[in-house]
Amino acid sequence: MRFGEALDALCVGQRVARAHWSTADVWIFLVPGSTFTVADDRPMGKANPDLVGHDVSYRSHIDVHNADGSVEPWIATSTDLLAADWYEVPA
Repeated sequence: MRFGEALDALCVGQRVARAHWSTADVWIFLVPGSTFTVADDRPMGKANPDLVGHDVSYRSHIDVHNADGSVEPWIATSTDLLAADWYEVPA
């Protein structure tokens, strides 16, 4: 599928990947937005003590699940956006 279809799949909770990627253990997924209160014992509170006790709006974004099991933010390249080899990854 093309990236537009992959984006539609992400928006309904599916995981997607590109056939071009080297391993089946790599996929992207949508992290929905949320609001939370910053706690002093959590990473955001430790890095930003002035935010402790305040509500933060955490915006939706796309993360990538890497082959080693780690997760990090993902930004599409122009090649990713124009590719037609996207597919849904079963849960």
